[in-house]
Amino acid sequence: MVVSVQEIGQRAKTAATDVAGLTITTRNDLLRQMSQALLDNQSAIMAANKEDIAAYANTLSQPMIKRLTLDQPTIKAIATSLLAVVALPDPLAGPFDTWQTHVDLKIVKRVVPLGVVAMIYEARPNVTIDAASLTLKSGNAVILRGGKEAIHSNTVLANILRDVLKDNALNPDIIQLITDTSHESVNVLLNMRDYVDVLIPRGSAKFIDFVVANATVPVIETGAGNTHIFVDQSADQEQAIAIIHNAKTQKPAVCNAAEKLLVHVAIAAEFIPKITEKLVRAHVELRGDQASHQLDPRISLASEQDWDTEYNDLIMGIKIVSDTNDAIDWINNHTTHHSETIISKSSENVAQFMNQVDAAVVYQNASSRFTDGFEFGFGAEIGISTQKLHARGPMGLPALTTIKYEVFGQGQIRE
Repeated sequence: MVVSVQEIGQRAKTAATDVAGLTITTRNDLLRQMSQALLDNQSAIMAANKEDIAAYANTLSQPMIKRLTLDQPTIKAIATSLLAVVALPDPLAGPFDTWQTHVDLKIVKRVVPLGVVAMIYEARPNVTIDAASLTLKSGNAVILRGGKEAIHSNTVLANILRDVLKDNALNPDIIQLITDTSHESVNVLLNMRDYVDVLIPRGSAKFIDFVVANATVPVIETGAGNTHIFVDQSADQEQAIAIIHNAKTQKPAVCNAAEKLLVHVAIAAEFIPKITEKLVRAHVELRGDQASHQLDPRISLASEQDWDTEYNDLIMGIKIVSDTNDAIDWINNHTTHHSETIISKSSENVAQFMNQVDAAVVYQNASSRFTDGFEFGFGAEIGISTQKLHARGPMGLPALTTIKYEVFGQGQIRE
């Protein structure tokens, strides 16, 4: 029986009260059981995943297929990630700020769950588990709406988690999956203000822009990563080559992979042929401005559209810039405010870059692939926020909470 998106919202609102009342002991025990349930059901998960891959093998790029695939090592890693969430502190535990007012009212500023969190995401079935585990740990109900490319995988994963809730005599609607993969189901979810407290989209820049433009539910923008690396004239060039290669090729289909390379004009003639050789050997297609193309014909000419494109593939744009100011201006005009990098030994240029580049995460002499909640020491993440309100950068458990003021009196009235 297919449940309407509206009914899923209604059920989630009820379930939010149920999950908010669970102790941290219960929440952690559920996560341990869910981890084991994933291991116990590996065969069913992989069978469903094979259906998804077979249906889209000819339409998705190889990096996207890799993101979609659930094999035994991946499932084991996902199960282990649930145990990592168990080890994290309770985000609702306090201590809380407490004070007395001038009329002797006691005020407690408590941390509480957001309520109902909705996640819309594309071909990444691991997000089903990430989102469910982090919302459960933080006392929230979750509505999951994955892409059609992973519908069989997501359905099996969600049902495994729901079965654990049922086995513990708890409301299974704490975790719900929308199985309707039509555009209409998205449109309904974007406007369920009566039931959804916050919506988190994860996917391409185009997809996230659509959600932001059409939602009446509060949205946390995440994920789109037109990520730049600027190689300053003072850079250690061998270090720069290693960083660029890692940031582009280690996992090209993710939002923290590098998409654009800016090179200081003073070192361009020396550096561009070297980095081109390294990237071409790694099967990276290079698209650049006229100046970089002239330095190495293996770099084809980029279009205007290229400079604002998140490739999620083995493609990289290259541009020569005149100085740090030029690099900062270019980045701020084309960034998606995710992660930006400078490779430089100049403390002055680094300070300027750090201060003036408008991004959630700014690096010196390191790969942008570290923009990740786990790598930041948060244990896990619900997404990477590219906006400025409520949360920014990798979002761990605290980003799934809000505050409530509890006020205790003894009959006070205001004069």
